[in-house]
Amino acid sequence: MERIVGTTVRGLRAPIIRDGDNMTELVSKVVLDFLKSEKIEPQDRDIVAMTESIVARAQGNYASVDDIAIDVKAKTGGETVGVIFPILSRNRFATVLKGIARGVDKVVLMLSYPADEVGNHLVYLDQLDESGVNPWVDVLTEEEFRSTFSDIKHTFTGVDYINYYRSIVEAEDCTCEIIFANNPKTILDYTKTIINCDIHTRQRTKRILEKAGANKVLSLDEILNDPSEEHGYNEAYGLLGSNKSTEEEVKLFPRDCKTLVDDIQAHLLEKTGKKLEVMVYGDGAFKDPVGFIWELADPVVSPGYTDGLEGTPNEVKIKYLADNIFRDLSGNELKAAIANHIVHKDDDLKDSMDAQGTTPRRLTDLIGSLADLTSGSGDKGTPVIYIQGYFDNFSK
Repeated sequence: MERIVGTTVRGLRAPIIRDGDNMTELVSKVVLDFLKSEKIEPQDRDIVAMTESIVARAQGNYASVDDIAIDVKAKTGGETVGVIFPILSRNRFATVLKGIARGVDKVVLMLSYPADEVGNHLVYLDQLDESGVNPWVDVLTEEEFRSTFSDIKHTFTGVDYINYYRSIVEAEDCTCEIIFANNPKTILDYTKTIINCDIHTRQRTKRILEKAGANKVLSLDEILNDPSEEHGYNEAYGLLGSNKSTEEEVKLFPRDCKTLVDDIQAHLLEKTGKKLEVMVYGDGAFKDPVGFIWELADPVVSPGYTDGLEGTPNEVKIKYLADNIFRDLSGNELKAAIANHIVHKDDDLKDSMDAQGTTPRRLTDLIGSLADLTSGSGDKGTPVIYIQGYFDNFSK
């Protein structure tokens, strides 16, 4: 019988991970038990993906608010600090802000508008149009912002993030001033010491500020990035990718992920005789059409993956082939022609019309987004994902 199923994605249940767990053994056992239970035959290039959260938990990669405060004070001097372009998130930034406030005397909090970097809106474009405010030029105080825009609660959470962030800072006996602007250089009118909290644009922001005369500019990846035996750290990402663990603690992005995925790949090769690809994934990269949130609050989708997941897809567009090159064919003749075209496609289709509409995103971003959507961020309890047939095509 002709094969019907292409790609399959399964979320696998796993034990609750604790500090010190051997992730190579644990993840491998989850996969092997699944294969046996479901009578699945593994194939070369099947993909095993695991959430960054369980890796960081096993590493015990946590840090306290006091740890953040001590590092911030040591690196900024602890006086007036501009905190610019943070995302609006109780999970992602609130605890980080608490640590910053605990380490300094005053925070000048500069929020981008109408939205933060990942699409959380303070106000919407229609409101901007009605107000006559130009977000690329106009700098607003908190009073001016509130008098201009009446409804500033988050669409999904209902949180007034301006009040929320102010309350966090002031609870640490730290003075708080809030302004709204999109030009990084605006903060230099208030202080020359800055922590820029943007994620994917951080290098540009830092470069602009340093060129404009800032005395000290730190990105979040430069806080808790020094190796320590006393608390968690991440040499590459610092506080980027961190999540709230408790009111006084954050879980940092995991370390040494490349070593882990290679070890799991080798272990599964020994047990199955197949070379599976393995990756650690965090947030997916996709945009919500209602709230306009671009999900990716982590610095990367995947902090570690095996070599076989490097690169981008090299695919032709079946719809284009059917409507153009083979428009005079139908039925089995059309099917055979398209399959043959796929088998003999060029190794690099970047400039080919055959590939139009097949956006060449990185494999790790595509697969990580698929895995993230499968596992979710709530109570599904499936932090390990098994994917088969991802590298198949219509000719197989």
